[in-house]
Amino acid sequence: MAKTRLPITRAIVSGMQVRIPLVLGSAIALAACVTRDNPAPAEAPRTQIVLLGTGSPIPDPDRSGPATAIIVDSVAYLFDAGAGVVRRAAAAGREGVAAFAGRVSGSQPNPRFDRIFITHLHSDHTLGLADAVFTPWIQGRALPVDIYGPTGLQHHVTATLDAYSEDIRTRVSDPGGPSADGWKAVVHEIGAGEVYRDARVTVRAFEVPHSMSPAFAYRIDTPDRSIVISGDTRESDAVAEACSGCDVLIHEVFSDSGLLMRDPARQEYHAAAHTSGTGVGRIATKGRAGMVILTHILLFGSTDDRLLREVRSTYDGPVVLGRDLGRF
Repeated sequence: MAKTRLPITRAIVSGMQVRIPLVLGSAIALAACVTRDNPAPAEAPRTQIVLLGTGSPIPDPDRSGPATAIIVDSVAYLFDAGAGVVRRAAAAGREGVAAFAGRVSGSQPNPRFDRIFITHLHSDHTLGLADAVFTPWIQGRALPVDIYGPTGLQHHVTATLDAYSEDIRTRVSDPGGPSADGWKAVVHEIGAGEVYRDARVTVRAFEVPHSMSPAFAYRIDTPDRSIVISGDTRESDAVAEACSGCDVLIHEVFSDSGLLMRDPARQEYHAAAHTSGTGVGRIATKGRAGMVILTHILLFGSTDDRLLREVRSTYDGPVVLGRDLGRF
């Protein structure tokens, strides 16, 4: 009897294209099981959002510095690198996030970032950048990491690598030490527009008004979701326009009522540099966002419930107060 030639499909796994034979018998068996009473199971989502840090410059022990991972097909794209980012990613790996799990079943978590996108160069968004470069290298990353961000990023990264030159020299020269190239970084200083594309994601940057300039927000389009990350910004139509019906808007926020407890000078600063709860709601409504996740949270003595009420007073969609290690 002649052999049946199995069809071949292709998949992208960790950046490599692999050929996978479709098992014909299994396909027939699956089709036989799909009836009106037993519908085919919903396809698992390819995209996952993991909040690795939802804090601000305030040293809240429950909130690491700003950092969000967009994970597609178990490949992580990191947006901002606040303090504590690698340990938060390790915790996510321990909780089952495959992108940050150990490379061998049962081994310790092994977070790795091959592509990092920085919104702006304020310290709370970059204090974990050295950690995100060096720790995964020490744990086995063999190739340079790509880092995207505003003008000034090259100087920032070069100075960071220079500061650790002795660490690099001794680790590379030690027998059994890490790779000779995994500590390196390829810096891409960006402008507005498309800044990155591969088979999983398209990343577009757009400028937003903040106390530091340039400051960028990002829109990330994956095969099954559209996500906008605001970075730090005062209330801006640019975010609403970039969202334009996006599935998820991840936006920084301060409490309207909490700000009133601050002294007048700080009220003026935060109103010019950041976005209130009611402002986030207006942006989400204008941008027709499918849902809002709040991050870079500044309560200023207010409460979680009050902040949520402020956002919901101007937006009637789902709103989530972000927590570190939250997954969506």
